[in-house]
Amino acid sequence: MLKRNVSLMLSVTLVTSACLLSGCENTTQNTTENTSNTTSPANTGTGKGLKIGSLLPTTGDLASIGQQMAGSVPLLVETVNACGGVNGEPVQLVEVDDQTKPESGAAGMTKLATVDKVAGVVGSFASSVSTAAVSVATPNKVMLISPGSTSPVFTEKAQKGDFQGFWARTAPPDTYQALALAQLAKKKGFKRVSTVVINNDYGVGFEKAFVETFEKLGGTVVNKNKPVRYDPKAQTFETEAGAAFAGKPDAVLGVMYAETGSLFLKAAYQQGVAKGVQILLTDGVKSDSFPEQVGKGADGKYLLSGAIGTTPGSNGKALEAFKKLWQEKKGGTPGEYAPQAWDAAALLVLAAQSAKENTGVGIASKIREVAGGSGTEVSDVCEGLKLIKAGTKINYQGASGDVDVDANGDVLGVYDVWTVGDDGKITVIDQVSPK
Repeated sequence: MLKRNVSLMLSVTLVTSACLLSGCENTTQNTTENTSNTTSPANTGTGKGLKIGSLLPTTGDLASIGQQMAGSVPLLVETVNACGGVNGEPVQLVEVDDQTKPESGAAGMTKLATVDKVAGVVGSFASSVSTAAVSVATPNKVMLISPGSTSPVFTEKAQKGDFQGFWARTAPPDTYQALALAQLAKKKGFKRVSTVVINNDYGVGFEKAFVETFEKLGGTVVNKNKPVRYDPKAQTFETEAGAAFAGKPDAVLGVMYAETGSLFLKAAYQQGVAKGVQILLTDGVKSDSFPEQVGKGADGKYLLSGAIGTTPGSNGKALEAFKKLWQEKKGGTPGEYAPQAWDAAALLVLAAQSAKENTGVGIASKIREVAGGSGTEVSDVCEGLKLIKAGTKINYQGASGDVDVDANGDVLGVYDVWTVGDDGKITVIDQVSPK
């Protein structure tokens, strides 16, 4: 996490150098960037139209999911600009790859806030990256809306006032997903479960919520007193695999990211410890390519065959229209968290229009009003902008869900239950609402 008293000039110099070396930025339209230094932490905007950013992983451990999410934001901006923009001007977008690394997320957020001077940002996905980014966004008064950071820690910090209203998310916190997965484990008859998690905000937060919930449901977490938490930078997992599957559990819950998670599971299968043990997984690995990453056995069967998991689902009133637009513009169907990314960008533009100003302060002041409340329900972002311009309050119904953002920046949601077939294909087999 960046220290808030770091010299702004030094931050900008370091970040700009890093971006030149790594090629971390793309823009959706040519803009003149303001690279002058300022001592004011507040992002007051340029007065030349709303400028927003995206801070999402198109490379790194979560790239397989992040690339789909990143595609939603320019699609939203293109749609909005085609129907008149925001506050009478086209919306500008600056895209940054956070590389699934907290240090890259902090650097990218610093650049977006102090060099690009955006008012709001869609990002990030990894909770550890969003933790780093929000520590920069908050003092710079930039509204950060994550489409996928699900750690319960954000709720706790929001309750303490740490984010000053400059944080929200369109995916529900893992307290709900952990409940859904614990209920699923009980329904399947698993009484003894072990856990293995990536050692960051996402993994440890999910682990804590799952253990508490599963025990309340009468289950036993075999390795509760010796949790297996692996280093996000690790490349070998023989020791962790042996520890996670020790004690003869009925199932092993893996809270992982795709790149490192595939290496862990491959090591478990190669050691033979996973034989006869049910694999439970979460949203961090749900991508079409993940079973292929884990690989096949000597019999040609995918090692992950029969694994089950959960992921935040989408059931919003705008979902079908979003899918249709995606098909027309990109082909195929949108991937995991793409609807949540669309909704995050939609809330930024709708809030800016409602505030009648292109600033982070303005957006933060109107996020909850446009996301919920007693306004006219609307699922089309252009219709929403039209109504707001006419002086009508709205209640945006998103693609992912109703996105009623609460005082802590949280939303409720549904969860898809998915499984891996013998052919390596991932299929959604159920949808549950944790209660």
